[in-house]
Amino acid sequence: MTEIVRVGIAGTGSYAPERVMKNDDFAKLVDTSDEWIVQRTGIRERRFVSEGENNSDLCMKAAAAAMEAAGVGPEDLDLIVVGTLTPDYLMPSVACLVQDRLGAKKAGAFDVAAACTGFLTALHTGEAFVGAGRAKCVLVIGAETLSRYLNMQDRTSCILFGDGAGAAVLRPWEQCEQGEVLRTILGADGSGFEFIHIPVGGAAIPHNHPDYDRDQHFITLRGREVFRFAVTKMSGLIAELTEGLDREEVGLVVPHQVNQRIIDSALERIDWDPEKVIVNIDRYGNTSAASVPLALDEALRGGRIEKGKHVVLVAFGAGLTWGGTLLRW
Repeated sequence: MTEIVRVGIAGTGSYAPERVMKNDDFAKLVDTSDEWIVQRTGIRERRFVSEGENNSDLCMKAAAAAMEAAGVGPEDLDLIVVGTLTPDYLMPSVACLVQDRLGAKKAGAFDVAAACTGFLTALHTGEAFVGAGRAKCVLVIGAETLSRYLNMQDRTSCILFGDGAGAAVLRPWEQCEQGEVLRTILGADGSGFEFIHIPVGGAAIPHNHPDYDRDQHFITLRGREVFRFAVTKMSGLIAELTEGLDREEVGLVVPHQVNQRIIDSALERIDWDPEKVIVNIDRYGNTSAASVPLALDEALRGGRIEKGKHVVLVAFGAGLTWGGTLLRW
């Protein structure tokens, strides 16, 4: 029987576009205000890509930072996995574009589609390859250009989302001795697919279909259903991943940055100390698959993760999907 290899996170990186969209910018487009948005979401600003800037560009910036932190080069990569719902093209994958631009000649590459759970799905996939001895160095990325799929006349959705990317390099734990992956969870419930979705543009209703409506080629969501789902999953995942641990052993929770009210409600449900949770939604909004790795990288570079402490990553989103990872730094 093949021995399972312990897997660690050798380095992280992140990138957000330079273009800042403040709440007052949305007040010029729809019936809203800075006060209204902050009160209901906690968001004050978010980043949007500029004309000509694409998902793969964000991936490259985050990947470069993660690889530098890990001390690896393109020649070391065996696999590249990107979690995204906003690829540059329907085909090929963003991962293949990144593989080519990096010059990672020996690396396999593919995308995974799990919406806001995309990075954790990519992380779990990469961890499985390293753990099984099929790869020694895997680059995993979560990246989105959600601004390209926003109806700027729909105030319930356009104010929520932002663009960005986050990345991590996975290696055998003995080669990095940090960020050991201890436990992973993935789940899905496709019966809730209409809670968060883009109605047209796929193969079911492509652009040349008689029922194709350009006004439906945007993110739509059912706020109340999403709120209940998110609160339940966030609190449940944190509780499940930390079962058997003393809370003093947990240094930080890195949640999907979905909505400040959702995060607060989930923490209150399990009586969790908000000081042990990183929240940056006020500056980036909901960046879907980029959310968790962007916050994780910020926490690491800001010195918020202590050596020897446990770190919990949780995410949930369209699909419906959810995922969690327990790390020991």
